[in-house]
Amino acid sequence: HKDETNWADSVSLESEDHLFPLLETKLYKQRWLMLLIFSLYSMCNAFMWLQYSIISNIFMDFYSIDSLAIDWLSMIYFLTYIPFILPVTWMLDKRGLRDIVLVGSAFNCIGAWIKTGTADPHMFPMTVFGQFVCSVATVYLLGIPSRLASLWFGQQEVSTACSIGVLGNQLGVAIGFLVPPVLVPNVEDKDELAHHIRRMFYITAGIATFLFVVIVLVFQDKPELPPSQAQAQARRIHPDEYSYTASILRLLKNKAFMLLMISYGLNVGCYYSLSTLLNNILIGLTIVIAGMVGSLICGMWLDKTKTYRQTTLAVYILSLSGILVFALTLPLGHLWLVFVTAGFLGFFMTGYLPLGFEFAVELTFPESEGTSSGLLNCSAQIFGIIFTISQGKIIDKWGTFTGNIFLAVFLLIGTAITGRSFIKEDLRRLKANTQNPVQTVSVSMYLLLYSLYIRGV
Repeated sequence: HKDETNWADSVSLESEDHLFPLLETKLYKQRWLMLLIFSLYSMCNAFMWLQYSIISNIFMDFYSIDSLAIDWLSMIYFLTYIPFILPVTWMLDKRGLRDIVLVGSAFNCIGAWIKTGTADPHMFPMTVFGQFVCSVATVYLLGIPSRLASLWFGQQEVSTACSIGVLGNQLGVAIGFLVPPVLVPNVEDKDELAHHIRRMFYITAGIATFLFVVIVLVFQDKPELPPSQAQAQARRIHPDEYSYTASILRLLKNKAFMLLMISYGLNVGCYYSLSTLLNNILIGLTIVIAGMVGSLICGMWLDKTKTYRQTTLAVYILSLSGILVFALTLPLGHLWLVFVTAGFLGFFMTGYLPLGFEFAVELTFPESEGTSSGLLNCSAQIFGIIFTISQGKIIDKWGTFTGNIFLAVFLLIGTAITGRSFIKEDLRRLKANTQNPVQTVSVSMYLLLYSLYIRGV
């Protein structure tokens, strides 16, 4: 042991003075362009998620279907995600960011064009198929914000970049609340109604096609030099030494991450249920716009303070408070009060989205950000399906107040999981970014030579 220690020390000293320079990092201006392109693509996909449910009464009459069928046009996004997420995150590790974003954008474009031919009362099955294709695109984008942020942005802006990536999706939801009622008015004549529906679908398809072309021509996989010490270390892992299956198993054995996955799924599942079932345009828009502001502020706060667990707990408690206040004030009929409480709820519930992504990356580094984010989203989709179906039936039988209290119960459970010190704050990425750079080089050299020694090289 003594000889091995002396050997390691001599390697470290020699590497510090002669063999290796400090790990080089650089921030590129085009990182903001990559983030903008992805955010616009995410916005387009999120718009198509809600373009049916926000004018559900119109589509129910047009296709002669019930409300559950309309709800499934939204919930198909949740259902598709669950079986496809593991293959897609495997592809992300093997093929890289550009290929995943490109394939997802292609699905988004194809699904949008399929729906242009469904503005006919007898074409509901084809509408479902088109929405399914668009939902496949969601699998390729929901876990990308944290991955893109880590690959392109420095340690002092990575959480803000992640929140902007999430914000693009929220902007699409906001447009989904606002635009369909404008483009598709509730008219009696079905031929005229078909014209309006077709126009909305063609506009969406045109935008999806434009974004696909932009991604083909402009979007890049990663910068030439890493943006942070953490990414510099991650790049030193040889592909042959990485096992996707082993990575998944390590994540599943990570107690803190598994608890975060459950608490994240509870919170975001509640948000999905509210977004799907809330057909009041102004209230839904208020929740989403306030959530966009909340996401951005939470991301900037994390970059400033690096207080991941404390911020996550505070936002969770305020989300719980928001749903309780919203449930209590909604029956009172005071419109201004409803908007205030809806904004409060949206600010914190939606602001939790980038917090969960970034906290997961910290707890699981150096595992792939796409894999950890993908598992978080998988949990959210499962809870989203359960909550949407259950809350819908509760609202039909006992009213909106009971349905909102139903969600509050699960937010209380999530708050307890986050707040009882079950989730240990082991900020691995932060440690990698803040440790002495020379020490980083020395340890890396030691690990390299030790692995060669083990292999008998």
